[in-house]
Amino acid sequence: MRILSRPQKGGLRGRIGVPGDKSISHRAVMLAAIAEGRSEIAGFLPAEDTLRTAAAFRALGVPIRRLREDGLAIEGVGLRGLLAPFAPLDCGNSGTAMRLLAGLLAGQPFASTLVGDASLSRRPMRRIIEPLSRMGASIQASDGEHPPLRIDAARKPLGAIRYSLPVASAQLKSCLLLAGLYAEGETRIREPHPTRDHTERMLAAAGWPVHEEDGELVLRGPCPRLEALQVAVPGDFSSAAFPLVAALLVEGSQVELVDVGLNPRRLGLLRVLEAMGARITIERERLCAGEPVGDLRIESAKLRGIQIPPEWVSDMIDEFPILFVAAAAAEGETVVRGAGELRVKESDRIAVMVRGLRILGIEAEELSDGAIIRGGRLRGGVVESAGDHRCAMAFAVAGLVAEEEVVVLDCENVATSFPGFVARMQALGATMQAG
Repeated sequence: MRILSRPQKGGLRGRIGVPGDKSISHRAVMLAAIAEGRSEIAGFLPAEDTLRTAAAFRALGVPIRRLREDGLAIEGVGLRGLLAPFAPLDCGNSGTAMRLLAGLLAGQPFASTLVGDASLSRRPMRRIIEPLSRMGASIQASDGEHPPLRIDAARKPLGAIRYSLPVASAQLKSCLLLAGLYAEGETRIREPHPTRDHTERMLAAAGWPVHEEDGELVLRGPCPRLEALQVAVPGDFSSAAFPLVAALLVEGSQVELVDVGLNPRRLGLLRVLEAMGARITIERERLCAGEPVGDLRIESAKLRGIQIPPEWVSDMIDEFPILFVAAAAAEGETVVRGAGELRVKESDRIAVMVRGLRILGIEAEELSDGAIIRGGRLRGGVVESAGDHRCAMAFAVAGLVAEEEVVVLDCENVATSFPGFVARMQALGATMQAG
């Protein structure tokens, strides 16, 4: 599959929603599965990544059925009611599914194996293997680092640990919190920078809150039970980032994005764009199942390059591909540092984005943990997304403000996070098509 994006002749206009939040959808399925009683999830993201998580829990003996296009009913089996799977659990392209499942399965009395596609099989897993092993889990990777992951049956309860995360990672933090539900004692986690707190919010909603004490997150274990959940999943801010930046860059645009999740730990991109000169208004702010939600009103603006404060990086790690495009269209130089985590996402996002922007005529330089991008005139061309959904969508947005058409190759994985991306952009008038 490829996406063809042509220069936009008029402003983008309209009011759209975006798919449900992927991070929250993953976690809602996982916690509902080990809760007691019937949980309902409205606004669930029916994308490839999240459907893999639902399929994994069906294979673990959890009854899950669709209520409607974006709803799930889950009959929780309790913390100790999961069943041994008959085959490896396939996480597809989802690092979130694999890392969080590893934590949850580490304390189970049965063995399991986690596998993924070619991209996921290249992603590092030592960062979860090491702390889970310290808790008493037995996990083997194919080469000590990469999937498949073999998790042996726990012969005794896990033991809680005090652990300082080597990198700011919500996936690693959540993996250890889920393992901590089965561990004896207090699991204590210290983050180098705060990361998205969806797991903590949802655990509190299920009746087993995580506390903060002396700069550490504290979860007491073992947890006796989790309560069933009623979750309304907000729109995914990481998905909203693409039409948002498109509206900023295409002259004459006025776009409203409705019911978008506004978790404070997800809004690094908003802070950066506002520092670059963006005009973004938040309306109808409210809480929905413990998560902040609101509508975003965006008007086109002339952006200027900035040096991005490193402390903002962990709050926008998934939004860097589209930020690189915003920087390419801005006036002046944008400098990103402290984002080495981008090297080990679905692709090496620093390399993929810099290579693609150069093809499109932009001066861009790789740094070990970021990039320097000098804004200029985007030309047309053919760019490779390396199978990375966020890079593919970012280059598609770039085509709207390029001088000639942009063809983005290898776009199949867009469906892992934003099914219907092209159709929703077309609803705003974007000159974009898939084929």
